[in-house]
Amino acid sequence: MTGPARHAQAATPRSGAPSHAESNWPQSWCRIESDVKRLQVRIAKATREGRWGKVQALQRLLTRSYSGKMLAVKRVTENRGKKTPGVDGKIWSTPVAKSKGALALKHRGYRPQPLRRLYIPKSDGKERPLGIPTMRDRAMQALWKLALEPVAETRADPNSYGFRPERSTADAIAHGFTVLAKRSSAEWILEGDIRGCFDNISHDWLLANVPMDKTILRKWLQAGYVEQGTLFATEAGTPQGGIISPILANWTLDGLEQAALASVASTERRRRPFKVHVVRYADDFIVTGASKSLLEHQVRPAIEAFLKERGLELSAKKTHITHISEGFDFLGQNVR
Repeated sequence: MTGPARHAQAATPRSGAPSHAESNWPQSWCRIESDVKRLQVRIAKATREGRWGKVQALQRLLTRSYSGKMLAVKRVTENRGKKTPGVDGKIWSTPVAKSKGALALKHRGYRPQPLRRLYIPKSDGKERPLGIPTMRDRAMQALWKLALEPVAETRADPNSYGFRPERSTADAIAHGFTVLAKRSSAEWILEGDIRGCFDNISHDWLLANVPMDKTILRKWLQAGYVEQGTLFATEAGTPQGGIISPILANWTLDGLEQAALASVASTERRRRPFKVHVVRYADDFIVTGASKSLLEHQVRPAIEAFLKERGLELSAKKTHITHISEGFDFLGQNVR
């Protein structure tokens, strides 16, 4: 082969060769997941020790790391909503788009776009509003979820089962069975339902209590949403549809179990067991008790005070006190 022909062949790119951006998208995730896990373990340890300055420093390290950004993009491009765009109409379906998306996760100058408002039907015939962030905002939320989850899991209520790793509705039902099935178990149940939980959580409470970058959190909470071409402001709540929303809702409701137990703490407890147990799945919960009066006059007021501080209230229509012989509905099952 002559010299010019050899040079021409060398200059021609091979068919199917990956681009530079495409080659930057990882093929093996073991090292990346290990790096993130190691930082999460350190965050959880610092949380248990009450070293909040170290928690903040480790969160900053994780949310600026290559591994954290790559894993965040991987999660939002492989979940069920990966083909649902936000207001910009974009999805990240190729390795090139994913790599560019990870590189775009920068905190300096970050400004989230408004949410795209959708509605899905509920079992009672009403519709549930969803707020769909753009892919970039989803990835940024997923990145901060990696940093916030170790703190939330360390401080979570023992019997909270919704939107948590390695927990499910079946676990919640099983625990309900455990506290109700014995001959000596409580016979009265407070069925709790929080009115518009996700839509009404106080922004001021979240900003004062959630241990993460307040600037980023404020921007998410105040991003607004677009419906039929019109921009609406968001004055309260964290929209269903955002990746960060379940963990913010759980953080808001963690402590409800302790509030219920504290309402019956008295010197009489030694002589008469109150049989108070809480089982919560996200914003649906039950509280068991030895008597209807106990639940109505001690436990319920304590829970209402707990919720009021966070901008929430019980639904008068859906909150009931029921005897076990009548049965009650919980997480799609009838327990009796």
